[in-house]
Amino acid sequence: MSKEKEREMLRTTARRVATQLIAPRAAEIDANGEFPWDIIDLLGKQGLLALLLPEAYGGMDGDVTSFCLVIEEIAKVCGTSSLLVLVQGVGTMPIMIAGSDDQKEKYFDLIASKNALTAFTLTEPEAGSDAASLNTKAVSQGDHYTLNGRKCFITNGGVADIYSTFVRTDSEKGSKGISAIVVEKGTVGLSSGNPEDKMGMRGSNTTDVIFEDCMVPKGNLLGAEGEGWEIAMKTLDMSRPAVGAQAVGIAKGALDIAVNYANERHQFGRPIAKFQAIRMILADMATQIEAARSLVYRTAALIDSKEADTDMLSAMAKYFAADVAMKVTTDAVQVLGGYGYMRDYKVERMMRDAKVTQIYEGSNQVQRLVVAHHLISGRGERSAD
Repeated sequence: MSKEKEREMLRTTARRVATQLIAPRAAEIDANGEFPWDIIDLLGKQGLLALLLPEAYGGMDGDVTSFCLVIEEIAKVCGTSSLLVLVQGVGTMPIMIAGSDDQKEKYFDLIASKNALTAFTLTEPEAGSDAASLNTKAVSQGDHYTLNGRKCFITNGGVADIYSTFVRTDSEKGSKGISAIVVEKGTVGLSSGNPEDKMGMRGSNTTDVIFEDCMVPKGNLLGAEGEGWEIAMKTLDMSRPAVGAQAVGIAKGALDIAVNYANERHQFGRPIAKFQAIRMILADMATQIEAARSLVYRTAALIDSKEADTDMLSAMAKYFAADVAMKVTTDAVQVLGGYGYMRDYKVERMMRDAKVTQIYEGSNQVQRLVVAHHLISGRGERSAD
């Protein structure tokens, strides 16, 4: 079967699961703010938690384009549920990039056969946009490392089984002193804070992750000491288009609702879709979504081809799509008027969910700095032509 047919089958599966099984739960997940274990079970049964893993390890051998397609389809109906797939992939990527054969066999089996959840554990209270200044330390002691420090805003914090964690193993080398290590659930000294009460994506668990004399075997080190920053950047390069796909999905879901409402809502004796002002809003929404989608999937295709340096395009795709999602969902609320502002209608939830796409995986302001750096340094030509 061709890759295109495999992707289309994945998209069809994701769309069916989203519309038939996830959509009826979306409002309740948002209202309760509770982690949706039933959705985890559902995604696991469909193989979507192991989407990126090679078939040899029980996965679906998906690429970044497939990853984006699945996330977009689910995000159309439920931001939280799309984030479950997204963070699973992001937490798995460091192991895919730098894990040894033994590490892959161990952790990929847990993911594929037991729906083990993952987390990407990078951000700290004093190291957000400036992630290279992280202070969580890993001190070498015999056959293990002792970790001390605190991470914050960690998606899947407290529920993950596998934490792909970035620590400082050398205080004198800046980003070259950062290493990546897997910390497993149940490790003595590993704990999490209370789930954050968030504006959007309310069903995902976001917590502090705390290391207090946390002893981790040296066999859990990903790659070599000092390679952590490169592993983190390669992960983000692959994951940022997926955030863009999530933003596109949220925006498309809001547009669909706005179009349906505009056709059904009557004022002054006719549907509001007949009024030029509404038509202009809807046209702009649709155009912006198509532009964002094109950028996201062009970037994903280049990542999959491994033929180009894509970090500038990844930054573009992430921030452009996230800004589109915020604009489109805000416009959808406006089209629905007073109803759009009410919790009974989906677009206000979509607007709240869209906001975080401008913030996580690197704020949109930081993504603009990445693009500007490439342009000014002359490194942007190959990525943008």
